[in-house]
Amino acid sequence: MNGRRSKRKQAVNTDSDIEHAAFAQLDFDAIQLQSHRAHGERQISPLEAKTDSQARYMRAIQTHAVTFGIGPAGTGKSYCAAGLAADGLRRGTISRLILTRPAVEAGEQLGFLPGDVDEKFGVYIEAFREILDERLGRGAVDYYLRHGRIVAAPLAYMRGRTFGPGNFVILDEAQNTTVTQMKMFLTRIGTDCTVVINGDVQQSDLKGANGLADAIDRLTGLAQVKVHAFERDDIVRSGLVRAVIDRYEVA
Repeated sequence: MNGRRSKRKQAVNTDSDIEHAAFAQLDFDAIQLQSHRAHGERQISPLEAKTDSQARYMRAIQTHAVTFGIGPAGTGKSYCAAGLAADGLRRGTISRLILTRPAVEAGEQLGFLPGDVDEKFGVYIEAFREILDERLGRGAVDYYLRHGRIVAAPLAYMRGRTFGPGNFVILDEAQNTTVTQMKMFLTRIGTDCTVVINGDVQQSDLKGANGLADAIDRLTGLAQVKVHAFERDDIVRSGLVRAVIDRYEVA
């Protein structure tokens, strides 16, 4: 009896998953059709790694519940993570993309920027907007933002949330989290979600310990947690960025 119930429940879950994916694809197709009519046909090429390190990083994201991407600016941490998330939204394999980062940047706080919370935090997601527009189309991104399929909010607003099944969460600039903030963020993680935490432990704007370095020390070696380190030679933004970083590190 229990076996029949289990099989019936499994069948229902499978049907539900298929239905969810089908509706997600129909939803996206409708958005893309509208976008194509407005802007012309566009081809979406496969997301490809530019370096071996990027390829390993993307494999880690696809095979682990939590992936830390650490290393210098210009290595493609945000680009790769957001690209995978965008493709997941497009295929219907993820239900929601959550973008967050601490509201401290280069010594400034969110409260000192003009506008309401949405306007203020819009400044912080521009690093993701380019790749999302590239992979999904601007019309689709705007639609997903309006309907809560893409959510962008300061890290402080993650308190009380649970990252549930189908969620893809990216915490960027994680070196600017405190230990308490990082613990709060990590304890939001539920089942069947993907979490990516990016940052450069050498570039924290905080005085004292930062949550990224602390979390890596605590969580390295846990099952389903992967720490991927990018190096100076992995910088793809420009040769000048590599030279600038070299000069600052020497200093």
